Amino acid sequence: MGFSNSEQENNSNQAKYCNSLTAFSRFKTKEVKVGDLKIGGDNPISIQSMTTADTLDTMATVDEAIRMIKVGCELIRITAPSKKEALNLKNIKDELFKRGYNTPIVADIHFTPNAAEIAARIVEKVRVNPGNYADKKKFEEIEYTDDSYNTELERIKKKFTPLVRICKEYGTAMRIGTNHGSLSDRILSRYGDTPKGMVESAMEFLRICRDENFHEIILSMKASNTRVVVQAYRLLVNEMMKERMDYPLHLGVTEAGEGEDGRIKSAVGIGALLGDGIGDTIRVSLTEAPEHEMPVARKLLSHFDGIEDHEHVEEIKINPLHSFDYIKRDTHSVLNIGETNVPVVMADFCLKKKITPASLFALGYTYSTSADKWNISDMAADYMFVGNNDINFEVPGTLGVIYNYKKWISHKNGYPFLTVSEYLDNKDMSDKLNMVYVCLADLSPALISKLKKDATAVLLIDTYNKNGMAEQRKIFVDLINNNIKTPVIIGRAYGNLSTEQLQLSCAADIGALLLDGLGDGIFIAAENCGSDRSVNKTAFGILQATRSRTSKTEYISCPSCGRTLFDLQKTTAKIRKKTEHLKGIKIGIMGCIVNGPGEMADADYGYVGTGKGKITLYKEQEVIEKNIPESQAVDSLIKLIKKHGDWVENKE
Repeated sequence: MGFSNSEQENNSNQAKYCNSLTAFSRFKTKEVKVGDLKIGGDNPISIQSMTTADTLDTMATVDEAIRMIKVGCELIRITAPSKKEALNLKNIKDELFKRGYNTPIVADIHFTPNAAEIAARIVEKVRVNPGNYADKKKFEEIEYTDDSYNTELERIKKKFTPLVRICKEYGTAMRIGTNHGSLSDRILSRYGDTPKGMVESAMEFLRICRDENFHEIILSMKASNTRVVVQAYRLLVNEMMKERMDYPLHLGVTEAGEGEDGRIKSAVGIGALLGDGIGDTIRVSLTEAPEHEMPVARKLLSHFDGIEDHEHVEEIKINPLHSFDYIKRDTHSVLNIGETNVPVVMADFCLKKKITPASLFALGYTYSTSADKWNISDMAADYMFVGNNDINFEVPGTLGVIYNYKKWISHKNGYPFLTVSEYLDNKDMSDKLNMVYVCLADLSPALISKLKKDATAVLLIDTYNKNGMAEQRKIFVDLINNNIKTPVIIGRAYGNLSTEQLQLSCAADIGALLLDGLGDGIFIAAENCGSDRSVNKTAFGILQATRSRTSKTEYISCPSCGRTLFDLQKTTAKIRKKTEHLKGIKIGIMGCIVNGPGEMADADYGYVGTGKGKITLYKEQEVIEKNIPESQAVDSLIKLIKKHGDWVENKE
């Protein structure tokens, strides 16, 4: 059954999670004071991070905090796993003040309400995780009646209310921070392992706070899966809109990892939300020294500088997008583009003075002279746009070559790249694939009419708008609402950026669309933004981070903190070196049991610190081997992977 326009508009309103899908403005939240720092309201988005030193080592924690402050950290989070660490927060705070620093401190609490109640009297903010503050996670499925569920809520209220009252008395702010991987058995039993369950987990605690007339609250919805992150925050904002709430939001992708993978993954999740005006404070969680996080966060925020002054994009009246779950846009296939195919990567070589076989090395292709064949990596581009260049050698069979239309006409090799006018005015085109360059203003009735009849067209969409993500989203909406099933490659152009800035900007711009199931490929035109190889890796990294196309091993590694029981950076590097050829396998590397089986919610294998020098291995969420000496644990992990048939030998 179809819907009338009024019914569709009503459905769009029900799915609302930001002020507008096309006109940028921040979702207005109440101002919460954390010491001298003001979060929410009209205040700039603040940046925070977390120490990794042992909380009982006062000087090490203070020294680390100062390094973080010096590179822009505005809020210092410190773990307090027990009463003794909570009590030592006073010594840390006093030492920082003695050295001239009054940056507010957040006590990070998980299983210990008594530690939270101590910390709330000392520091400016406490963070509680609803999944384990009042519940013990046993991974049990329990059938709850309404009465038994409400009984559990009363038990939680009794356990949580003392902290709320202390925070209210001492003027201490609170973050109610839900984590996807540590939802309680009770929430999982009723809502499943879902964004909806994450939101309800936070709302249960939030309602207790509201009953106590306590409102100095910040909320977060963190996960390692970027789709879950974005859907959960959107659902939370939607719920707040319905209940007329306006609490500030802390954004982050937990266990994002290290290096370019961690940066791209964080930028995908955080950037998608920032692009819609959601978020008041952010943390980029990297498996690196914490002082490395602030410059990355600052660069990500800088990408959105001036976005509010973007060119006008017509409002979306009927929103066909799935904002709270993932459903890929329905398209037909053109060769290997669209329908059930994974998104393709198209490289930009049109500005090259000359293209040789060596040029393709950067795109994941290497030629073996002895074997007289091309070797193709898992991150080999699918197409390259060469403009008016000549290709005077035989390219790999898996690499499609796209020429400007007039160049293509002269030899009919490869596939043509056409402007809209060329596409509408010419009948002499490829019978296999025709790439059509389209901006929002090009979506005319004539173009729409021809696309409906053409099984060979693929759109390469572009934008010159400061709010390019919104403008390109509008293109997709117009295509869907006109029942156009033509595949679309998302194109974006950048110039004169550092490699890291390109990674962050691309991930924010393109990742947001991919998370909504939009796009059948990526085209990054990057002039003076690093090497061709790094641009190609960025494209594949974005596809991996959005769960759109898997081309390498995924590491779900926490950023370390004072609870960590081994050197996360060194261990992650060691595991990566031995397993990075295992395409499609997800390995969780967790420093302690708090960030253990729950936090690596969808990892295939887990490597978790459970004691000093002791590691426990998991297959998914099942313990396989306990308390292995750290010196033997990586080899034991490899044996476990082999035992379950997921190991392949490295060909390199």
